[in-house]
Amino acid sequence: MWRLIISIILFLLSLLVLFKAPTNFFWRVQFVVTEFPYISIFLAVLFFISCMSAEKYRLILIGLSAITTFIYCLPIIEVYFRGRRLEEELSKNFTFEKRETYLQSPFSILKLFRGIGIEEQEPEILIYKELPEKKLAIDFYKSNSKNVSPCIFVIHGGSWAGGDSRQLPALNSYLSQRGYHVAAINYRLAPKYKSPSQVEDAHDALTYLKQNSRALNIDTLNFVLLGRSAGAQIALVGAYTYHDPAIKGVVSLYGPADMVWGARIKSNKLVLNTDQVFTDYLGGLIAELPEKYHEASSFDFVDQSSPPTLLVHGPNDALVSYYHSVRLDKKLSKNQVPHYFLNLPWATHGCDYNINGPSGQITTYTIERFINSVTKK
Repeated sequence: MWRLIISIILFLLSLLVLFKAPTNFFWRVQFVVTEFPYISIFLAVLFFISCMSAEKYRLILIGLSAITTFIYCLPIIEVYFRGRRLEEELSKNFTFEKRETYLQSPFSILKLFRGIGIEEQEPEILIYKELPEKKLAIDFYKSNSKNVSPCIFVIHGGSWAGGDSRQLPALNSYLSQRGYHVAAINYRLAPKYKSPSQVEDAHDALTYLKQNSRALNIDTLNFVLLGRSAGAQIALVGAYTYHDPAIKGVVSLYGPADMVWGARIKSNKLVLNTDQVFTDYLGGLIAELPEKYHEASSFDFVDQSSPPTLLVHGPNDALVSYYHSVRLDKKLSKNQVPHYFLNLPWATHGCDYNINGPSGQITTYTIERFINSVTKK
């Protein structure tokens, strides 16, 4: 009987590969299941072997555990097939150089274990803005190149109320070792500071980097904004409203692009209380402050002059609807803005947290080629 109970539990957990997480806790479990797949696969295979010696329910146990093991393998299977056509698809919209230092394939099983090759770099701390109560800093990762280099401007997530510049630092170190400066910023947080304070802080940080470009060896004509979740909203709004020719591109990782639409769809409060998050950030619900939601919606500012855009999102995202990126993708196409939508069938919110995982590898592969295509070194 105990085997039957375990087989059912493992099967139910495997469904997190296929469907959105029902609660915030299971969203965290879903991330482990999909981005550290070797853990769940190992447990499933081990259990499958133990079922071979079962006396009761033997055929049921073997069949159910076989199905469970297959589902746990899906992220690896899907990233393989998604990656097979990736370079060809990217080449249709962007021209990029082939470099030996870049990831040579979108996914490698070996790299799940040995890593993609990152030497952790300790950033230099730069103060770009002083407030009465605190100082706002930039974590600056210097390029390994001695030449003047483009700068990747990273904006962290955290529902606009949390997180900091040390969020997911692996990509920052990786890009700095490929010839790019990386500036990961801190900004004022909600609910004390409402929108557009965060977008203003990002602009001030960008201005600081330009003003100190000589000392920092930054190419002031080549910036790429990159944001995750709430940071992606800030990055997209900034890219589309600053009207700065130095911004050559923007990367949105699972970001809310259409705040007006997003405020009106039903969300699962067991995962994230969107009404509360939006109220903290924008000052009220959409019925009370529609103009604030419009002001925060990058979707509303897309036009033919918008910079090239890379979108990364998965339909299993239970925190920020995948259709934010679907809608933005369509509007970018309508306005003939060069862009690419890396839609990942298995991916949940924060899918790139493990840079060596299926999502981490394929997003890094895509991001470095996108950056190469839009910046001129």
